[in-house]
Amino acid sequence: MKHIQVKWLYLFILSIIWGSSFILIKKSLLGLTPYQLGSLRTVITAIFLLLVGYKKLKQINKKQWKWIALSGFIGSFIPAYLFAIAETEIDSSVTSILNSLVPLNTILLGFAVFRISSTRRQVLGVIVGFIGTAILILKGSELNPEQNYLYAGFVILSTVMYGLNVNIIKRHLQDVKPLAIASGNYIIIVIPALIILFLSDFFNTETFQNPHFKMSLVYVTILSFFGTALAKVLFNKLIQMSTPVFASSVTYIMPIVALIWGVLDGETFTPLQGFATIIILIGVYLSHQKSSNTIILGKQ
Repeated sequence: MKHIQVKWLYLFILSIIWGSSFILIKKSLLGLTPYQLGSLRTVITAIFLLLVGYKKLKQINKKQWKWIALSGFIGSFIPAYLFAIAETEIDSSVTSILNSLVPLNTILLGFAVFRISSTRRQVLGVIVGFIGTAILILKGSELNPEQNYLYAGFVILSTVMYGLNVNIIKRHLQDVKPLAIASGNYIIIVIPALIILFLSDFFNTETFQNPHFKMSLVYVTILSFFGTALAKVLFNKLIQMSTPVFASSVTYIMPIVALIWGVLDGETFTPLQGFATIIILIGVYLSHQKSSNTIILGKQ
């Protein structure tokens, strides 16, 4: 009974942490540019992870480093900038809902790239999920004409990268400890992040004079420690104590937390957008359900 209670506690904590990440990005952007935010998030996370995981790097052999590097860039480095750029135009709550497409894109890429089989129910889930996405984006652009909803494409591209990253880790890094993977990712991507930070005029006097600068640093530090470094460790622990299916159910709760933060911050959210959210989450739910009617979309 105690073990069951602990896994639910982990799920709840992760939902709060990841659901709050989107409002932290929004607040960080008050005093930072998207490129400064993406770079700082990577650099600060690298410091946290390498302090506790540096010794784990020896577990990675030479052949695996190319996959570690690819995983780092598509699973952490590029999305950190894409999410920041997206939230310069669209609400944090909408961004969080679009992020729920990760499981659907994981299935699509698993079939298209890695030839992994899928079920009819999973295929239906993908279709339903993308219908909900279309409604959400179209209604959002109508409701907020001053916002450029083409920027939703940056979030969708990030979810594709996350889906590809999951498949890469599953196929090529299965025998590497999660902390070693994360530490390896960040020891590689921290250098280009520092270069971009330097080129973004972060060390310019005008940046430091921004009245929101100090609080933005606080927000991005919280985001890096809790939303990236700590969350990775907690999620891996949750998978170990439960199942991947149970752990992935955090996807259903995150948008609720993000929506609450968004509404509290003055973001508008209509009943139709709520309906679109439900459609997306139904699609995610269907994609995670097993069925005896399997469509062999690829090799077993």
